Amino acid sequence: MSEIEIDRIDREILRVLQDDAELSATAVGEKIGLSQSPCWRRIQRLKEEGLILGQMIRLDRKKLGFDVLVFAQVKLTAHGRSQVPEFAETIRQFPEVQECHLVLGNIDFLLRIVVRDIEEYEHFFFEKLSHLPEIQEVHSNIVLSEIKYTTELPI
Repeated sequence: MSEIEIDRIDREILRVLQDDAELSATAVGEKIGLSQSPCWRRIQRLKEEGLILGQMIRLDRKKLGFDVLVFAQVKLTAHGRSQVPEFAETIRQFPEVQECHLVLGNIDFLLRIVVRDIEEYEHFFFEKLSHLPEIQEVHSNIVLSEIKYTTELPI
């Protein structure tokens, strides 16, 4: 996939929207020195070209009671590696798993999992994750403190 050409103004628009996706085209334009109409057209083009994938609201997981964050390293069995698409589809069905990445190295997948407490993770691990026949090993890393979390790209 080739990189889409964007200019300095497009980059400024993307930076502003990454910081606050709820801003109107008028507000974005005011921040970067562009009037509403051309700013709106640029935002629409960036959406059409797939650079802007949607708008999200970032929730405070702890205030909502999701106090435990786990990074699980999953290694599949030799046979399980032939079933990567099936494994990936199963993982997509687990709401506890926020992210799933197929990786190179001594593990096959890295999962980011959020749960309310350790007991909920224990239930998830023993009742869901460890029941998947493709899995050989799971190494769970419980996060003590979140030092940095962002979804912003350094554009």
